[in-house]
Amino acid sequence: MDLQYSIIPAILPKSFADLKQHLALVQGIAPVVQVDIVDGIFAPTKTWPYVGGEEFEKMLAQDEGLPFWEDIDFQFDLMLTNPKDEVERFVQAGAASVIIHAMSPGAKEALVLLQESRPIVSVGVAFLPSAAVADVQAFEGLYDFVQVMGIAEVGSQGKPFDTQTLFLVAALRAARPELLIQIDGGVSLSSAEALVQAGANRLVVGSAIFGAKDPVDAYKALYTKVNA
Repeated sequence: MDLQYSIIPAILPKSFADLKQHLALVQGIAPVVQVDIVDGIFAPTKTWPYVGGEEFEKMLAQDEGLPFWEDIDFQFDLMLTNPKDEVERFVQAGAASVIIHAMSPGAKEALVLLQESRPIVSVGVAFLPSAAVADVQAFEGLYDFVQVMGIAEVGSQGKPFDTQTLFLVAALRAARPELLIQIDGGVSLSSAEALVQAGANRLVVGSAIFGAKDPVDAYKALYTKVNA
């Protein structure tokens, strides 16, 4: 197995301070971190900056930057009801990647807006485990990578892995050998190997890293598992 598989820690930030605290745990270890952004409408959870967003406004005004921005590339996973109205704000805040969920209203409009930011900002589109290859093909030309959810309950962490994900990943890999596929949700040491064997390139990991006694050791264990 070639050393080509990435582990991306995922943070569901309750506040800016919570975001900074979690980032500090993986600074210098993880080059890319996903920040899950939920508006409390698209999914029940509500995260920063929809809670305590003062620092976010400072970022937009260029008065403050994302924590550890010199060491970390930020991937914003936007679980929003109207992403087309918000997406440019997250690009302005310093995103290296932005993910739009295919089931969100106005998803295609948001992806079209993001085309102006490519290739500086990479663009992803997310699908539930129950999606089909045809659902992905409907967004052709609007993304750089696909994110397949490992759980059906978006906006949450610590949920059990949905095995439907494996079938979708395998089908996508068969249809598109060159496609960059990442998995978000339910990723752990027990599911990681099966996911890369099915065809995933990147694994986005929340609770299996930040819920561990030592997040750095957990990150390294996952990386070693899929790159052994």
